[in-house]
Amino acid sequence: MSGIRDEIILRGLKENNLKNIDLNIPKEKIIVFTGLSGSGKSSVVFDTLATESRRQMTLNYPHYVRYQMPRYERPHADLMQNLSPVVVVEQRPAGGNSRSTVGTYMDIDPLIRLLFSRIGNPPIGSATEFSSQSSFGRCPECGGYGEVITPDINKLVDFDKSLREYAVRFKPLSPSGWQGHWMMTCGLFDPDKPLKDYPEETLRLFLYGPREGERAYAPFHTKNGPHNAEWDGLLPRFTRVYINRDISKLKQISQEDVLAVSSHSLCPTCLGSGLNPKVLECKINGLNIAEYDQLELPELLDELKKIKDPMGESIGKQAIPYVKQLVDMGLGYLSLSRKMGTLSGGEAQRVKIARHLGSSLNNITYIFDEPSAGLHPEEVDMLIQMLKRIKDQHNTVIVIEHNLSIIKVADEIIEMGPGAGTNGGNVVYQGKIEGLKNSPTAKALNQKPKINTSPRDIKSYFAIRRANNNNLKNVNIDIPKNVLVSVCGVSGSGKSSLLLEAFTQKYPESITVGQGGIGISSRSTMATYMGIMDDIRAIFSKATGQPPGLFSFNSLGACPVCKGKGVLTPEVAFADPVTIPCEACGGTRYSDEALSYRYQDKNIVEILDLTIDESINYFKTPKILKRVNVLKEVGLGYLTLGQTTSSLSGGEIQRLKLASHLQKEGQIYLLDEPSLGLHTEDVEKLLDVFYNLVNRGNSVIIIEHNLDFIAASDWIIEMGPGGGKQGGQIVFEGTPVEMLSAETLTAKWLKDGVRKDLT
Repeated sequence: MSGIRDEIILRGLKENNLKNIDLNIPKEKIIVFTGLSGSGKSSVVFDTLATESRRQMTLNYPHYVRYQMPRYERPHADLMQNLSPVVVVEQRPAGGNSRSTVGTYMDIDPLIRLLFSRIGNPPIGSATEFSSQSSFGRCPECGGYGEVITPDINKLVDFDKSLREYAVRFKPLSPSGWQGHWMMTCGLFDPDKPLKDYPEETLRLFLYGPREGERAYAPFHTKNGPHNAEWDGLLPRFTRVYINRDISKLKQISQEDVLAVSSHSLCPTCLGSGLNPKVLECKINGLNIAEYDQLELPELLDELKKIKDPMGESIGKQAIPYVKQLVDMGLGYLSLSRKMGTLSGGEAQRVKIARHLGSSLNNITYIFDEPSAGLHPEEVDMLIQMLKRIKDQHNTVIVIEHNLSIIKVADEIIEMGPGAGTNGGNVVYQGKIEGLKNSPTAKALNQKPKINTSPRDIKSYFAIRRANNNNLKNVNIDIPKNVLVSVCGVSGSGKSSLLLEAFTQKYPESITVGQGGIGISSRSTMATYMGIMDDIRAIFSKATGQPPGLFSFNSLGACPVCKGKGVLTPEVAFADPVTIPCEACGGTRYSDEALSYRYQDKNIVEILDLTIDESINYFKTPKILKRVNVLKEVGLGYLTLGQTTSSLSGGEIQRLKLASHLQKEGQIYLLDEPSLGLHTEDVEKLLDVFYNLVNRGNSVIIIEHNLDFIAASDWIIEMGPGGGKQGGQIVFEGTPVEMLSAETLTAKWLKDGVRKDLT
């Protein structure tokens, strides 16, 4: 019996586009799933293997516990055997609210608070009092946020206008709201005179209210006659009603609306820490808890190791492994106070990995979704060592990956394909790297980055001067216009600070395509996301004389049984959820009446079943044609108009998001790692899109680690030399050919990539 190979057995997989496939996945190995974006990798790994493992794990709990847990539907498969518990490390942003930091996410903060409560001097008391969220610990001036928000008079008020002309630019205080109406009718202020023409004393009363000890009566007129009221001043009123209050309970106004007419400054009392000054007086070896939180992680390790007090030493020893894991993941330039929401995709991914590395469990299946995302080639080797470490602890490591360095170290490669969408869903190859031939990945492994030897001429520049956002060290740089520019450098070197902050502040008209999600749902389709569904419904309405809502499954046209969902989920207490296709509409989501109307011999469902490629030959409307052509340009021609955004892969979402931005006619496009989730073959399609944009007179600037993109650029800027305090400087500017003679980290890998071409 001992000779039996321990492996995960999967038979008859049919989830999403999978074509009834069979797989045996060996355990305690590094298995890399690769293939084009949309080829079926996630359908096997996440939607089948991970979902079934989680479903079976929850079956071990009592019914009442299971009812409180996420409930998983059994995947479409004939047989799934020998699964082990899974830990999934996805690309999705790490959870947490606006106060979530690296320290809270890694559970290091509670240990640091405990440390200060036990050995800090002068002593404060319990560990909870070292938190900006406790009633004692929070700063009395800023309420624990670290920032003071005050109304910005020049954003809030246009002095050239009268009250009736909306001199107050904040909607609730303008004539459209009752408070604005009150200002105009209370008798204190002329509603038709520009504010700049008010006498000085009147303007002062309007902005700041009556002087101390005085009162200003301002009757509030209603249909029942005047009511006594007192005028308190525009700025005091704004502060009281919209800053010093939880406005999440107000319906008409959002935090963003308030911040748009406010200015933020570091709280002078707590200097941004959010902590009570009494808490900040408590120190260990000369540092208070806020200073601990702001140390770069190697400095924090040194401080923890310095502690000699026996109780403090034992608490420090509990925190040290967590901090060390972050340093080992190449994140030493971070601090505990760094907000999780400000991390790049690659940084957040590695913080998640570091959190899981602390586990002493084994015989687990670890699933990583493109762990190389956001990593410089120099940092990928560190990731490979970490994957090997997890495997050596008797775990199975399954990686969805396009990075060729990681594919090369796999014990086994499973390539999905041969194409994407309906053209994918099969296993193209399974085995060692040596046997990989005649597939997109085999082609990519033998391909070298193509150096752009004839870059476009540069005639003008975007000038950035004395940029000091985050770790930037007063950077002065001229970024070429109307060419393809790549900004590269190791994680934390200042790429995002330069482009997504300093550049967009100077050039706010830039169209920025970031790494965030797109708000996917089962009711959002390709057509709705691209803004052409209304046009399709209008065409149907015009051709049939019916209301446009009849051709929406979210409105009049919805199937009366499933309410436009296409599926039914019977609610059976304590049982696993089961989704069954709606028999009334056959899963189309539409009512029989909606399906009875046709345009050019097709009903609405048949039109939504058209692929992007097919729809180009079907429609005549310029707006629709323009938008479907953009989808084809970014390589999504194989998807249908009615495909739900919730069914798209990471790479497809990345390109859909790009397509939605490309339909705007812009001059400057900023893209944050457009290669995320893309196979090398898809990268070539995207490069063509960028070249077309530049040829039409646009400027395209990308943050990238992908050597194919960097080599194909007209101009390269490298930030560095390191991350955090060691970064924030320009270490190279020039063409790809010039980079081959440079001595930077990116140059080293670019030379290595093209070496065979040069010999």
